Amino acid sequence: MNFTPIFLKTENELNKILRKQRKHRQRLGILFLSTWDEGSKTLLKAIKNSTFPEHSVPLYIVDSFKMPHAFVIFKTTQVPHLVQFKRSGIESEDYLSCVYQELGL
Repeated sequence: MNFTPIFLKTENELNKILRKQRKHRQRLGILFLSTWDEGSKTLLKAIKNSTFPEHSVPLYIVDSFKMPHAFVIFKTTQVPHLVQFKRSGIESEDYLSCVYQELGL
């Protein structure tokens, strides 16, 4: 799936996105990262260096340092953690190699 990265700054932004998603059932991804984790740093660098198609699914990136309470929503205990809202339902992935594969990196 092709994603367009969007960096979130506040938990309020994430809450608005989740309310909108419940109402409209759009496809999107949420990537939980930590700036303290080496795997997350490497993944973030790969995302920033990649080019993404113009009309792709939004990938909202949540940083544990800026938004620690957001991690409770999906019971995130390991980072990186990718949550995808698809037509078939919600998929959650926290294995690093699988996260890279899902993001197409």
